[in-house]
Amino acid sequence: MAAMDLPVIDLTPYLDHAASGGGYGGDPDPVSDLGRLCGRVSETLRETGALLVRDPRCSADDNDRFLDMMESYFERSDEFKRRQQRPDLHYQVGVTPEGVEVPRSLVDEEMQEKIRSMPEEFRPSTPTGPDPKWRYMWRVGPRPLMTRFKELNSEPVIPEGFSEWNDTMDSWGYKMISAIEVVAEMAAIGFGLERDAFTSLMKQGPHLLAPTGSDLKHYGHKGTVFAGYHYDLNFLTIHGRSRFPGLNIWLRNGQKVEVKVPIGCLLIQTGKELEWLTAGECLAGMHEVVVTDRTIDAIQSATERNRSLWRVSSTLFAHIASDAMLKPLGRFAESTLAEKYPPIYAGEFVEMELAVINLKGKKEHS
Repeated sequence: MAAMDLPVIDLTPYLDHAASGGGYGGDPDPVSDLGRLCGRVSETLRETGALLVRDPRCSADDNDRFLDMMESYFERSDEFKRRQQRPDLHYQVGVTPEGVEVPRSLVDEEMQEKIRSMPEEFRPSTPTGPDPKWRYMWRVGPRPLMTRFKELNSEPVIPEGFSEWNDTMDSWGYKMISAIEVVAEMAAIGFGLERDAFTSLMKQGPHLLAPTGSDLKHYGHKGTVFAGYHYDLNFLTIHGRSRFPGLNIWLRNGQKVEVKVPIGCLLIQTGKELEWLTAGECLAGMHEVVVTDRTIDAIQSATERNRSLWRVSSTLFAHIASDAMLKPLGRFAESTLAEKYPPIYAGEFVEMELAVINLKGKKEHS
């Protein structure tokens, strides 16, 4: 399996354009340098389902501050961490222990059939059960006062002894949402849509900062599957760089590649809601997280430097607002595939997706 250097898109030119235009006004000419940059964003999302970006507002130091805190949290005892679990609230806030999240590839027969039809070198690793990773759920951004899809009215869960928790979670969460919004605008322009075609639908969406923690001291054996083969059902997913590699993605042509994220970059992946809005022009990116040779190398390096052996992913799921209508936008409505994507409320779509994996009401994402 090849490791892949995805193109890195620097968001600075677009941010400068927005600042000089007094807000995100005045769409760039498609044949200008900025217009071509927007075209690269949409083309890369279409062909690879993933994108690396550099956002001057999200520094490597910001990412490190977040990872440091989450490593400190996940290193606490299981007994301590379980005080933050809320199974009665279906784990929608607080911590989800390892062994709870079930990879879709274990329960989705259609997906299993697809895997069997793949060439052997491109097949995903086979999980043997639920994912052996922890996850922390933290809501980011305002929620609507009136909605058909009322989230559980539960307070955020804050672990004892982490005075910096709220500020660190909210700061990193808002910065990643800001990066997603710029990428969403650039992608819309690249696809020939109105600049705010996507971002207008994201307002008050049920965005979730949902970092995972995987204990490499116990599970750091080559081939261990931390996140089984799946796609994300939300709009776009964004991660800061993890200190331990292991993410594999599948390109549109079916090729499996290991992703390398440079220091200071953010990784963005396409979700099912974006697939719906583009009538399949952008497919939800399939991916998995597995212990590879490069993970083993990073474990050895961290051990030598006496660093944490918890693999933290700073994952944020950006969603379309639950009460917004998911349907192919603009020119995508004329696509021959548009009938595969009938209009549906985003909240209803999420419930439908979760029902497939028997997690309805338990999770807000896959």
